[in-house]
Amino acid sequence: MLELTLENKKSSNSQATLEKMLQNSEYTQRKSQKQTFSSLQIADVIGRAFIIAYKEQTNLLQTSLINEGLQCEVLRQKHQPQYKNFSPSYLCLLNHLRAWQIAARETQPTLIVEADFVPVVGFGKLPLPFNPNQTDVGMCWLYTCASQVYSVSADGYAEGFSVSTVAYIVTPQGAAKLINFAEELMKSLEPNAYSTWDTYLDNFLRRHQLKNYIPFRNYGEHGGLPNLEHSRHGLSKTHRADVLYNQLAFMPMYATNHGVDYFTFFSVRIQARIKGIGRLLTGKFLRLPILKRSTVPARLANFAIRRQFFLSI
Repeated sequence: MLELTLENKKSSNSQATLEKMLQNSEYTQRKSQKQTFSSLQIADVIGRAFIIAYKEQTNLLQTSLINEGLQCEVLRQKHQPQYKNFSPSYLCLLNHLRAWQIAARETQPTLIVEADFVPVVGFGKLPLPFNPNQTDVGMCWLYTCASQVYSVSADGYAEGFSVSTVAYIVTPQGAAKLINFAEELMKSLEPNAYSTWDTYLDNFLRRHQLKNYIPFRNYGEHGGLPNLEHSRHGLSKTHRADVLYNQLAFMPMYATNHGVDYFTFFSVRIQARIKGIGRLLTGKFLRLPILKRSTVPARLANFAIRRQFFLSI
């Protein structure tokens, strides 16, 4: 059985209960003020935030999320003897499964981020990218990789697709379905085998009548070092955010190996922006068949193009 420790617990159960009551009261009060959906912020709706980690340092990330008004905890995996030959991708799935098991029991959506995520400044005040009262939401990526947009509602919510589980919001109903996804996959997947399981999340949830969403721009960056497991299987060993909502809260790991390396940082970010624009121009972000079938093609095109009109890298 997967064993993880839960860090940053409250000093007592009574204190935790009191804080939760205050948070729920504040959330109810905000809803009673008849806010429009588009005015809701991340910190208004998220119940809990989990950082998925193994041995990585998470202090900066944890502090950043707490300062953004989120109740943040670290789910840190303990090494077990049977894990010795498990692939990193399989261990990653186990980590997220544990978070889904908790998120499925919550009454509010849950934020799940990996240890190498770097949020932007003002993360908690950014707009929620989906309607929280909608009962058929599965998940919403806040960091996207190889993303596509399917449709955009009149309120500006973009239904879409992404791979990568670096940072996302999952609803209780979405988490319950993802538990089923993991359990089904683990019956056929060898623990020591490489798997791109994160590429199947959207399809699985959509098959169970749940919709998934992507943000207008990324709410943070994948700050991790190149993934050798990906490159050994013919995939790109790095992926970065194509366009960010704001400047990053702290410098990513890939630019701090030997002190802060601004040249590496700006090189990586410029390459990511160019790649994002390239995916737009070649029809990979907004595919031509989807645009042709849409009843509001101008809205779709406006969303896809306008998100790249941003000077900051």
